[in-house]
Amino acid sequence: MLKSLYVRDFALIDELSVSFAPGLTIITGETGAGKSILMGALNMVLGERASAEMVRGGASKAVIEAVFGGEHYESIGEMLDEEQIERTPELILRRDISATGQSRCFINDTPCTVSLLKRVGQQLVDLHGQHDHQLLLHAETHAGMLDGFGLLHAETAQYRNTLEEYRKLRRELQCLTERADALREKRDFIDYQYRELEAAALVEGEERSIDEEINLLENAETLFSLGTELGENLYESESSAYTALSSAVHLLEKLTSIDQRFEPYLEELRGATATVEELNRHVGRYTGSIEFNRDRLEELRERQLLLQRLAKKHGKSIDELIALRDRLAEELSLEENVAGELAAIEADIRNARTALSASANSLSEHRREAAGRLEREIMAGLSTLGIPHSAFEVRFTREASPDGDIEIDGTRYKAFDNGCDRVEFMISTNLGESPKPLAKVASGGEISRVMLAMKSALARSAELPILVFDEIDTGISGKVAQSVGFSLKRLSRMHQIMAITHLPQIAAMGDLHLAVKKRIEADRTLTGVAPLDETRRIEEVARLFSGADITAASLQLATELIEAGKTA
Repeated sequence: MLKSLYVRDFALIDELSVSFAPGLTIITGETGAGKSILMGALNMVLGERASAEMVRGGASKAVIEAVFGGEHYESIGEMLDEEQIERTPELILRRDISATGQSRCFINDTPCTVSLLKRVGQQLVDLHGQHDHQLLLHAETHAGMLDGFGLLHAETAQYRNTLEEYRKLRRELQCLTERADALREKRDFIDYQYRELEAAALVEGEERSIDEEINLLENAETLFSLGTELGENLYESESSAYTALSSAVHLLEKLTSIDQRFEPYLEELRGATATVEELNRHVGRYTGSIEFNRDRLEELRERQLLLQRLAKKHGKSIDELIALRDRLAEELSLEENVAGELAAIEADIRNARTALSASANSLSEHRREAAGRLEREIMAGLSTLGIPHSAFEVRFTREASPDGDIEIDGTRYKAFDNGCDRVEFMISTNLGESPKPLAKVASGGEISRVMLAMKSALARSAELPILVFDEIDTGISGKVAQSVGFSLKRLSRMHQIMAITHLPQIAAMGDLHLAVKKRIEADRTLTGVAPLDETRRIEEVARLFSGADITAASLQLATELIEAGKTA
């Protein structure tokens, strides 16, 4: 609720502080006393457009501060968190307007933008007057209000959850499709690379082994010649190393038989003889295995050339090419997996679309049932408020589309954030006229009464803001005025209401009565606001009956109306 409003140097107001109370606050005053100035100040602190003309003459700036008590609406708390503004038990909005026309905005003493101030203000106060600060005039709010009236919040939440799941699947499908398309675009190249490397039958470490084998084949004749000559020198010729060593062993044996000191050398010489003999056998086997295979050599040279060409083409070693081949194989396998994933997610989307369509259809049916009840309540309320020939209609429209995500009775429709329906309130306040959009109702007085009837019907919703009705009594009197007063009183049991009025039947219903008056000080006209006690309240209501000359009859009638208002 609005707890207080402080205003300094704004228009005709030098300085005033007004405290408010729960229930119905009545604001009265003679024409031109400044009631609109008070509402203008409230508008400024709620984020409406400001100008230098609003600053009182001679002042450097105007200051307006509003203090709101009670729990903040959840959406306001979220906005404060986003802007890193501290949440406090009281919400304090302040606006400074300089004489140059510039303004500064604050929430809980933290500087903020005027757009944020306005967004917060729209969640706090719904001002119904002869301007556009009216939530009900915006068609985009009508579906939510109808849901509040029909207690359909659970169904709306279910629809939104289903829609979010459906949209999530669609986003996943899009990402997967883009991935599949990218793979398809690269597939020919990937497949070509893979087949080329796969056909090469690459083996880890192959380059080294090929180089070694080519080296042996290229030097086969030299190796054979050297091996043969070595065999002759070791064993085959008459002057071979083996012959010489054998003779030396024979001589050393004779020496050892005479002098044992030669014994160690004899063993070493016998070992050398055995080594020469073993080496000769190895050389024989080696030369016997030497391959004079020109075809094999040519084959190896071609293989070596292929490996060198692949390495140069890809800028990688053979081992790196093997890793590339395996990675390409995985990508080709991945495309096959993507095709399966696409089929699976498309099936999930079909199921989600079916669930979304069912949820949207159920929500639409319940809305239409609630709309019928709302239409009857609004028209009954308007009748008691002096608009007996009204016609109120909740109009539903859908947007058919071949690509729509919702299918009902064989037709596909676009899915909106709050269902498949566009909901708009239509009204006619005169007999014989067809209903038109609520925003096109011309009369300010009719707008206020329409809003009062709407708010009374929609009062079940706990999210309605503070309601301010400016000039709600335009064009009414007598019994209708009293009905308006009773409607305001009933509505104020659930929401804080402020009403500017000239009618005693409405003024008598207030829980708090504020009087706006002009005064002259130092040759300047100033506006002030004062709460009225019981006696002055009776006098003010009586003044609304009889004007400046208050009579005993008007005082008696005012007393009776105020007493009736206390029990309303």
